[in-house]
Amino acid sequence: MQTETITYIFISGIIALSLALFQYAYKAKLKGRRAWLLSALRFVTYFSIFLLLINPKFDKVTYYNEKPNLVVAVDNSESISYLDQAKNTSDLIKSLKANEALNENFNLEFYRFGKEINPTDSLSFDEKQSNLALIFERLSEVHNNSISPTLIISDGNQTYGNDYAYMTKRYKQSIFPIILGDTTTYTDIKVQQLNVNRYAYLKNKFPVEVIATYNGNATVNTQLRVSAGNTIVFSKPLTFSKSQTSQIVNFTLPATRVGVTSYKAQVVPLENEKNTINNVKNFAVEVIDQKTNVAIVSDLLHPDLGTLKKSIESNEQRNADILSTVEFLNKSADYQLVIVYQPTNNFRALFNEIEKLKLNKIVITGTKTNWSLLNQLQNNYKQELTNQTEEYQPSLNQNYSTFIVDDLNFGEFPPLKGAFGETSFVVPFETILYKTINGNQIDEPLFATFEINDKREALILGEGLWRWRAQAYINENSFNTFDDFIGKLVQYLSTNKRRTRLNVNYESFYNGNDNVRITSQFFNKNYIFEDNANLDITLKNKDTDDVKSYPFVLKNTAYEVDLSGLEAGNYSFTVTVNNENISKSGELKILDYNVEKQFLNANVTKLQALAINSEGTSYFIDNTSTLSYDLINDSRFATIQKSTKKVVPLIDWKYLLALIALSLATEWFIRKYNGLI
Repeated sequence: MQTETITYIFISGIIALSLALFQYAYKAKLKGRRAWLLSALRFVTYFSIFLLLINPKFDKVTYYNEKPNLVVAVDNSESISYLDQAKNTSDLIKSLKANEALNENFNLEFYRFGKEINPTDSLSFDEKQSNLALIFERLSEVHNNSISPTLIISDGNQTYGNDYAYMTKRYKQSIFPIILGDTTTYTDIKVQQLNVNRYAYLKNKFPVEVIATYNGNATVNTQLRVSAGNTIVFSKPLTFSKSQTSQIVNFTLPATRVGVTSYKAQVVPLENEKNTINNVKNFAVEVIDQKTNVAIVSDLLHPDLGTLKKSIESNEQRNADILSTVEFLNKSADYQLVIVYQPTNNFRALFNEIEKLKLNKIVITGTKTNWSLLNQLQNNYKQELTNQTEEYQPSLNQNYSTFIVDDLNFGEFPPLKGAFGETSFVVPFETILYKTINGNQIDEPLFATFEINDKREALILGEGLWRWRAQAYINENSFNTFDDFIGKLVQYLSTNKRRTRLNVNYESFYNGNDNVRITSQFFNKNYIFEDNANLDITLKNKDTDDVKSYPFVLKNTAYEVDLSGLEAGNYSFTVTVNNENISKSGELKILDYNVEKQFLNANVTKLQALAINSEGTSYFIDNTSTLSYDLINDSRFATIQKSTKKVVPLIDWKYLLALIALSLATEWFIRKYNGLI
């Protein structure tokens, strides 16, 4: 309490006492104990009122105990069952939950993880992937400001995501790995990795790279065989020893027919080899007879050009060349799509050539664009000429229906820089992204598409796409989402096929551990997206003739069905729209591969290093008897007494009001009783 406040209280006490004595001892001429009692009651009333007016503030300190958290993350992948550790894991979880001393000293939190991480009370050990890095990424967002020792119950074998050995550097908690397995080593040969392009071109040869590894001490001989159906298309003898534990085999295979061809790469198992599943890896290649060539034409140097090339070529069915206007005119017949980047005075002949060949195009404008010329070269849109620039942030048009556009959190993307002024369209168009200025969306397109005279075109009214690709990587740790967005735009513009009311997007084949998701869009007769349609997919396994049906679920501006978990095999499917005579059919292949069954042992070395680097301790699942004792008696994880200090004003103290009321009531009663009223 401040000295000034204490002074006010002291003066208030003197004034209250003076007023009380003046009223009863001097003015009323009362004497004896009755005078002193009434003076005291009046003093209490005055002094309390003065205190409320001064309203002094007091510090209120409360104490409480804060227990540390004990985070338990359990590997829920199939490899745990495959290593016969499911029962041991479940028993350990039950013992942790039932341990009274542990629960008394910690707040226990249980999570399960596979490809994703979720809070859990039950385990199934059926997830197809294990992403240990995600544990530390997600938990660091929650527990970095608290004391939260972490138990990782896992075999340490990661099949998805970033390397968890590096991700733990961001996680500030002590880690206690519970190793599901032992240090026993077995003689084993496996196909460690197989590298092959997803697509090949008819009558060409495509490269394949197989990396085979060996774990053992003796010198052994085996053979690598690659087969298509019952035909062996490649074979090579391999020799391994204690000093030569891996071999890389490179070869090529011919692409002889259009479509998907499945292959099986196998290293012939050794005698008495325990795990023969990892000796085989299936792969497939889709043979196509043409490739989409895209010309990126610009007379400027800009990072957007490289960004567009990388995004387009992320799909192996497409090729992109960065050309000047002169270079394009010399080989214009080689391309199916042209990206015109910031047209300047040299682009008049290029536009004439594009019109002559009836090519589709994307026009990207920016700060160097000659809009006066561009307004003359085409009649589809006009730009107001202001000679000023503006920065525009994107906002997704949820009703865009020409093709499926996923929301990449466009609102968080950096702005594109373009010409200031209104862009007016003469032809019907659809907006993919609206312009947003200072957080306010305006009814003007930033990205737009339109169709005119059997040609398709897109207009992008700003430069700086390279920042978008970088932002997509920051958000997702991958360029895939942005590349897919550009890929869908290129796919739409690289063909002039007639628009259909039902569109289905899918891959020709999926690896065994891939997410099998099929998306569809359905439009009414005016080609407006229908968000209340009922779509079903009927799936037939061509190997077993088993038929199943699944409904699609609406997600933003598309319908989606998740077929992950299907058995490996060849499937035909038909997507139908209920109450409409519209359907679309196709075929897909799911390859037989389970990455979780490729391991014979726990990754003991990596888990033990994880414990050492985080100042924790590692335990084997068969030797966790001291785990509870070690955690409870670790001084780093002691319960901490904390205090909270709260400044409380006197006016909030309700008892003072009660005291004033009681004092006034008592004074009134005494005066009434003695006939002084």
